[in-house]
Amino acid sequence: MKSAIRNKESAPEGRRRINWVKQYMPLLNTLEKEFEAEKPFAGKKIALSIHLEAKTAYLALVLAAGGAEVAVTGSNPLSTQDAVAAALAEYGLSVYAWHGASMDEYNMHLNQTLDFGPHIVIDDGGDLVNLLHGSRADLQQNVIGGCEETTTGVLRLRAREREGKLAFPMISVNDAFCKYLFDNRYGTGQSVWDGIMRTTNLIVAGKNVVVAGYGWCGKGVAMKARGLGANVIVTEVDPVKAIEAHMDGFRVMTMDEAAPLGDIFITVTGCIKIIDKKHFMKMKNGVILANAGHFDVEVWLPGLEELCVEKRPMRQNIMGYVMEDGRILNLLAEGRLVNLASGDGHPAEIMDMSFALQALCAGYILENHEKLNNCVYKVPDEIDKRVALMKLNAMGIKIDELNPEQFKYLHSYN
Repeated sequence: MKSAIRNKESAPEGRRRINWVKQYMPLLNTLEKEFEAEKPFAGKKIALSIHLEAKTAYLALVLAAGGAEVAVTGSNPLSTQDAVAAALAEYGLSVYAWHGASMDEYNMHLNQTLDFGPHIVIDDGGDLVNLLHGSRADLQQNVIGGCEETTTGVLRLRAREREGKLAFPMISVNDAFCKYLFDNRYGTGQSVWDGIMRTTNLIVAGKNVVVAGYGWCGKGVAMKARGLGANVIVTEVDPVKAIEAHMDGFRVMTMDEAAPLGDIFITVTGCIKIIDKKHFMKMKNGVILANAGHFDVEVWLPGLEELCVEKRPMRQNIMGYVMEDGRILNLLAEGRLVNLASGDGHPAEIMDMSFALQALCAGYILENHEKLNNCVYKVPDEIDKRVALMKLNAMGIKIDELNPEQFKYLHSYN
């Protein structure tokens, strides 16, 4: 297998990281054994663009155990862990990624990952799918479908679907109950604060934390902030979500109102220019700015660059932007995903569920692609329920089942 990686000598460290998370991912353990026995992906090629760290590596190895030829790249230049990339290459997968890649290098890696002509794509943010609808449209004829991991990527897919321009079926793994209720809420909630606290070494208790966006990820970030003792402010554009945040006990206001109050700002919207020049001009000296959305457009860096008179490295992964009046606004991880660019991402037990969904949905695409239209599909209920039951079993939890009389009662009209 071909690869483009750095630090090949770090492969032993990468293997240790993969082996660590494998202990806490019983769902993927189970699927790996099933796939090894049944080889459902034999003769098929799968391309993955997901944050390249240990948990993702294990997903790639599980798919390879199922007989697939697998090519892997990262979905963010700062979230790739070189040791893990080296380990995957040593295991025999094609890996095209390194930490801190320039945008030209990042795009090169995406293209290299597609070069072998995948049948199935597993995407995180939509970069592979975008290439397959643009400069690599010549490869569309090979693609039978794929899966998308994130809210941002699903938004891009649905836009293509509305315009009738989606070239193959895609499953929105992000919209599965076992994804957003746990990964988006508990995974993002914990990993965002892991990244912020590791990077800043500052206390959260007593601070005003502004969370922009109250979707499932925003709910998790706000919930964890409250648990850490913060005073939480939520900003929203959706009136229903704003009411929900208010009734959950958080202060709700506009970003204009929140800008002079916040000590820590976290964007979780998937939209552009959530914090812009007019907000930077109102902020306190020493504020922390972090983004937990997929792309680095929520904390608007061009506006920050335009206002500052000096850029001052403060700590690893923190750049201080000195304003004309002497205030310093601290941006974490270049405005990229703080939980991955400044941390290790979601906990292994959470990603076990999300990646089990990915693996099973890839199998569903393989088995059903001839019956599917070029649309965005929800995760089949039977897969969502299977993952939930697998998780309960792994935790040693038993639940009740409906008896025939109860089932009949719930499914009759009299």
